[in-house]
Amino acid sequence: MHSTTSNAARAFIFDMDGTIVDNMAYHTKSWLEFFARRGKEYDPDAFFRETAGAQGREILRARLGPDVPDEQIALLALEKDALYREMYGPHRAAIAGFEAFVTQADARGIQLAVATSAPPGNIVFTLDELDLRRHFHAVVGAADVKHGKPHPDVFLKAAEKLGLAPAECIVFEDAPMGVEAARRAGMRAVAITTTLPAEAFEEYDNVIKVVTDYDKLSVEDLLAGL
Repeated sequence: MHSTTSNAARAFIFDMDGTIVDNMAYHTKSWLEFFARRGKEYDPDAFFRETAGAQGREILRARLGPDVPDEQIALLALEKDALYREMYGPHRAAIAGFEAFVTQADARGIQLAVATSAPPGNIVFTLDELDLRRHFHAVVGAADVKHGKPHPDVFLKAAEKLGLAPAECIVFEDAPMGVEAARRAGMRAVAITTTLPAEAFEEYDNVIKVVTDYDKLSVEDLLAGL
């Protein structure tokens, strides 16, 4: 793992689920429960690896097939998201050290953004109800782009909103598909191992650091290592 560019970092772009909050186990549980009610069963680990970073409508379309109308897909996505919020709500919290880390970054003049595959309701559930939105200069979600990760659209849109080139942005991600999206966008990445071990990110040459949480990371050290 190494940096693929020498550009100075001017922005940090955070994935939300699994990166700002440690919630991916609950997304997987809610998806498995959603499909179990319809007679479909999946291996939890394989399901996470195949879907983390994808938009809900993409996950549903891939598993329900092309014949289900878009309107029905949208309703099913709302049903699944309501189930997820019910499951995760009592446990909702930012990852250790996150708020201190973004406060340090803001003090250093680093612009901050969120780029997530989450729909609007889940963004409100996390960023607004945990009072985290105030930290960010831009928020991009599933409603703002056509494709989820590993397509780079969501990260490129965030950089555009910040008025910066992709090479000036560092992405924080917990999923390989998200790191791959950052690579396609021309961005370096910090991998957060909330769900997968460090080995899951070894093949990505845009990963510059791997940490378990933000208590293990300082803005000064990260910038000094670029």
